[in-house]
Formats: sequence, C-alpha cells, structure tokens
Amino acid sequence: MENGTYLKSVFGLEGKTVLVTGAAGGIGAAISEGLAYAGAEVAVCGRTLAKCEALAEKIQSGGAKASAHFLDVADMASIQSCVDAVMARYGKIDVLFNVAGINKREGMLDVEEATYDRIMDTNLKGVYFMTQAVAREMYKRKNGSIVNIGSHNDAAMLGGCSVYGAAKSGVIALTRSMAVECARYGIRCNGISPGHIMTELTKVSWDSPNRAPYMRERIAMERGGQPEELVGMAILLASDASSYMTGQTYHIDGGCLCGGTPWEYDTKY
Repeated sequence: MENGTYLKSVFGLEGKTVLVTGAAGGIGAAISEGLAYAGAEVAVCGRTLAKCEALAEKIQSGGAKASAHFLDVADMASIQSCVDAVMARYGKIDVLFNVAGINKREGMLDVEEATYDRIMDTNLKGVYFMTQAVAREMYKRKNGSIVNIGSHNDAAMLGGCSVYGAAKSGVIALTRSMAVECARYGIRCNGISPGHIMTELTKVSWDSPNRAPYMRERIAMERGGQPEELVGMAILLASDASSYMTGQTYHIDGGCLCGGTPWEYDTKY
C-alpha cells in the first residue's frame, strides 16, 4: 500500500458525516473547515445562521462538503430540530463535536443567577442533551465518535472564570461518564481541552497589558495557540485512527499545564 493511500485509509474522513456545534466561532470554524477538507461532510451548526451559511459556502467553494443549520444548544426543541434536519439531509451522524460555549468574565462575588444559568445551560446542559440526541441516532448503527471541547479551565483555574471553569470541569467529567456508558454501543467519547487559544473571544485578554504577559509566562512555548492547531487532534478523534481511544481528554496548550517557562538554570546552551 502506498504511503498516501495508507494515511488516507487510517486518518481520512471520506464518507463520514460530522455535526459541529458552535461552528461559526473561531475554534468551531477551524475544526469544521479542517474536517471538511479531510473528506467529511460537515453540518455547520450554530445560533447565528448567517455566519454558519457563510462558513458552509466557504467550505463548499474550497471543494469540500458542508451545510448550515440553526442550533441553540440551550433550547431543547432546537437541539432535536437540528439533529432531525441533519439526519434528514445525510441519513446518519458519525461524529459529533460539542464546541458551543459562552463565558462572562467576572468575579465569583459578582455573578448573578441569570449569568450562572446562561453559562451552565450552554456549556454543560447543552453538551449533555445535544450528545443524548445524537447518541440515540449513533446507537442505531452501533458506531460513532463524540468529541467534547473542554478548556484549560477544566484543570487550572483563572480568576473571573468560576462559572465557566465549573462548567468545563463538568464537561470533562461528563466525557468520562459518556465513555463508560456508550462503549457497549460502539460509541467513543473523548475531549479536547484547548489552552490559551487566540480567538475573537480571547482578544480582550491577549490585548491586556496584564493578562497577556501572565499567560505567556505560563506557556512553555511562550505564545498563544491558533485555532488551526487543534485540527490535527480533531481529525484523529474523528477518524478510525482513534478506534481504541475513549474516555480521555487531550490538552493542546503549548506546554501550559506542564509548568510553563522554567526558572533560570545552569546550561551550556
């Protein structure tokens, strides 16, 4: 078997249908494009349908396959309607990427109940019931891969992110629970936890004279990540190359959790 053929047989996504929530955001868009160009048919789903349609058109203009669908993961009726629409178009869902998420940075003593509920409803409850709706379809075919997007905040906390951190920690615990229950149905469940990724939503932190140096000092590579740097792991977990991987979360963080930049030490180099 030729090298290219072998790699395509292991990592290729031809024939797979992927549903991505929060697809119009920085991370969701990068993952949607990457999976489509790796051969998948991608259902680009999100609350801002115009942005999803623009992304789907961009993917199609690049020679790949995509369709746009409205989805608000905080609305149970919207979840089922979206899954029904994707099933009607493609007849199956092979892979689900739970990317949709929101945040509001404020101190724990300042958080109001409405803010708490809004973040939890999207970031945790939405993941739970979106997965439930899709897994019920995957169950029928006894095959599927579910990938939940966590965060650096599911392991290491930052000030002003208490609700977000709690929700993302819950997502990772939920990923393990899903893996245990779904394995018997041929469904794998894993997580990707991005580190300090540079997106429109994190621009406020990267532009800050206080937060930006703080983050760089704690990243071994001393830089923020790009959304496209998550695509390799996304393709791995969507493909058959990860057929024996479940219940795990993979931190893509430039070496942030491992300790960041070291203190001064003796070396010849």
